[in-house]
Amino acid sequence: MKDSQSKPRSRHVLDRSLLVLGTTTLAAGLGAMTLAPGLSAASSHREAPLIAGDPRADNTDVYAFTSPDKSDTVTMVANWIPMEEPNGGPNFYAFGDDLRYNIKIDNTGDGVADVTYSWRFRSSYRDDANQFLYNTGQVTSLNDPDLNFRQVYDLVVTTGGKSRTVLRGVPAAPSRTGQASMPDYAALRKQATFALPGGGKTYAGQAEDPFFADLRVFDLLYGGDLSERGQDTLAGYNVNTIAIQVPKKQLALRGNSSRNPVIGVWSTTERAGVTVNDSRDTKVKKLWKQVSRLGNPLVNEVVVPLKFKDAFNTLNPSQDRTVQPVVDKVYDPILPKLIQQVYGVPAPKTPRNDLAEIYLTGICKVCGPIKADLNAHRLNKDAVLRKIVPAEELRLNMAVPPTAEPQRLGVLAGDLAGFPNGRRLADDVIDISLQAVEGAAQTGVLVPALADGDKVDTNEVAFGTSFPYVALPHTKNVDRGPGATGRSAEQTAAESTAASTAIRPTQAAALAGAGALLLGVGGFRLRRRKES
Repeated sequence: MKDSQSKPRSRHVLDRSLLVLGTTTLAAGLGAMTLAPGLSAASSHREAPLIAGDPRADNTDVYAFTSPDKSDTVTMVANWIPMEEPNGGPNFYAFGDDLRYNIKIDNTGDGVADVTYSWRFRSSYRDDANQFLYNTGQVTSLNDPDLNFRQVYDLVVTTGGKSRTVLRGVPAAPSRTGQASMPDYAALRKQATFALPGGGKTYAGQAEDPFFADLRVFDLLYGGDLSERGQDTLAGYNVNTIAIQVPKKQLALRGNSSRNPVIGVWSTTERAGVTVNDSRDTKVKKLWKQVSRLGNPLVNEVVVPLKFKDAFNTLNPSQDRTVQPVVDKVYDPILPKLIQQVYGVPAPKTPRNDLAEIYLTGICKVCGPIKADLNAHRLNKDAVLRKIVPAEELRLNMAVPPTAEPQRLGVLAGDLAGFPNGRRLADDVIDISLQAVEGAAQTGVLVPALADGDKVDTNEVAFGTSFPYVALPHTKNVDRGPGATGRSAEQTAAESTAASTAIRPTQAAALAGAGALLLGVGGFRLRRRKES
């Protein structure tokens, strides 16, 4: 249990020897860095006006981490369609046939994707003339005749400007319509997980929403009363998930993850446009327009002014530094001033070079005030420094091994395998980010008044021990009426068995809730607050 009044009593110096990959000079042009996110208490659910009305295209979260049970691979998870209510029939939740869902990887640092994975879906009904049901009986397999609605997809991989289709017409897992209809969804998920040529696997289908947070923050920061925190707004809801696990060498610059371990990850959604062609021209090309984008959590909600939120969703990371109105809000962010106004917590001094380092350039000794080599593209030995640009991406150092006992506060708690070095499912990005925006990375001391964060420290159900790691979809409705006890949806015995106790945040992680990132020549240091 976190105690905002206690004092740090011990200090642990972290061994960063595995991360010291180079100390070359800072690339030219970083003076123009832009779009380091200010931090909000929400992920990217309904973050911009236009995308809020287009849920099938709305990215909600992106995760990238070294696979805990297969450490020579990286797992990337991207979610769409926020706030899926279980029992949301009769049509339930489908990927868009007119959309292209992408996960992109930048291994050179130029803000342009070097590897792109693209999923295209196609929908069909067995009988849409005489049925209104999503499924007409109990579904026990993906080819069950009782499954009326189906989606299949093609997976295209693009590297070096060349694209190849690695999976064609394979089925996605359906929405979980309920316990009666789909009593063994784990079996359906297994059937919907496909091996990839050259190693790896992928899954597309429904999952429990792994993001956990109290989103009442948008009610004037909990109405100025921090005692009202602690309700997991996302508990009980589902999302549509696309996950992929691939060997590290397929993502690394020049295929060498030892020399070049740092990658930047983000997801996008593209919508098919309309093209008018001469009727005599048989070559009709479909144009695609990017309508949603997501890398780090907590970017577009608060730091980007309303006027520019929709535009941000259309940008490539290489363009970030060209948006001057947003640049101005990066170094002088809005959120700390609002916290000062509501709660009297002094806003850190500007310019906020610490946030620029964490979110734009990656963390390295010569990149900014955080004196440690962690996840900047310039740490790749084969990187061309003059081509590296500041860009908003979720950066991951693939050389950092998985942590035996993950800490929910990630790097802030001395766990270098966690956010902001990539993002694991159980990382508490709300509490990490709240402290970062209040200057913990500069001062080395948590803000006591905000040490408890949003008081939602874990997901309502445990995550899995193997790919795709996300929990199975909920089946109980979120709003159970007046007097209902609890909001966490019940899971089946099979789900509980499949859940990971290893990935579940431990008591030690909870005690690390008051950890702080100490800066200096010695690098990262961990302060732990003990219960009095």
